Amino acid sequence: MGSGEQTDLIRLKAEKPALLLAPMDSVTDAPMRALQGETGAFTFAVSEFIRVSANAVPVKVFHREVPELLEGGVTRSGLPVQVQILGGNLELMAESALNAVEAGTQAIDINFGCPAPTVNRNDGGATILQYPHRIYDIVKAVRSAVPRSIPVSAKIRLGWESVDEVDEIACQVERAGADWLVIHARTKLQKYRPPVFWDRVGRVNRRLSIPVVANGDVWTLEDFRRCREETGCEHFMLGRGALARPGLACQIAKELGLLAPEAVVETDWVKLLRRLSWYAGQQSRNRRDKTFHRLKQWLNMARTFGDFPHFDQVKKCGSEDEFFTLLERLLKQDAALPLEI
Repeated sequence: MGSGEQTDLIRLKAEKPALLLAPMDSVTDAPMRALQGETGAFTFAVSEFIRVSANAVPVKVFHREVPELLEGGVTRSGLPVQVQILGGNLELMAESALNAVEAGTQAIDINFGCPAPTVNRNDGGATILQYPHRIYDIVKAVRSAVPRSIPVSAKIRLGWESVDEVDEIACQVERAGADWLVIHARTKLQKYRPPVFWDRVGRVNRRLSIPVVANGDVWTLEDFRRCREETGCEHFMLGRGALARPGLACQIAKELGLLAPEAVVETDWVKLLRRLSWYAGQQSRNRRDKTFHRLKQWLNMARTFGDFPHFDQVKKCGSEDEFFTLLERLLKQDAALPLEI
């Protein structure tokens, strides 16, 4: 696949709906991106953020953190991956973006949305929302550094404190030359607490000339439909909902016309978790104990935000073999229960 063709796969266009896999630090790593790519639901994935701190990020670090760059910028299941960077220093962000291009990325995203205190104390993520002029400067520096053929986007929240801050922030992103904008429909101070304000995303979407991607609190197909109606967006980003409820991404993709109505949706937890374990095993830097932790982490998310009922039992397992044996037994018991009328 040529670079021009690959870039075209991760360039958002008007009247061409897209569904993006959200970046979630220590969750949507390369094995998870590969697994989610198997569904065919996602248009592309955004990598976990790569922090730009005291020095520019070198090529080797991009290869380590986003191993897909060594394989044409796509997962082993064929899902294109956009690299996300985070930081507040103009020169280092620009140089890092250029290194990411050298490493093989075909698109750059800039994180202005992470609410983590450690990140914010170190001049990164959502803290920069307080200074819209700095957002302009950073996006402009990155946009100017990389070739025009490489899309540059930004991911923001509605503001630091007030949802009305988004108007100025979004204006600065567009003015700086970003190709599209992802908006998580909360403020930084909300972190992940409800509610989300999709109406504010809709207001921005109506005003901007670049594509706007709606993100935040889509847990069901009904949530998605309401989000689409209130925002007027045709591009969406799905994160926790995709992991908490296997099959949701495919349902949304069918609504968007990205998958055929008859496309098969895999929701078998054992099959999904075994596939994640397999992908993790293909990544030499992922130790087996780390992989085991990720399996439990996923089911914890499904318990917290979905309807998975057996996390308290499987979390006590001490090995993958024990984990899968117990999980299969519990799910078979569920399947054997009579339906309530």
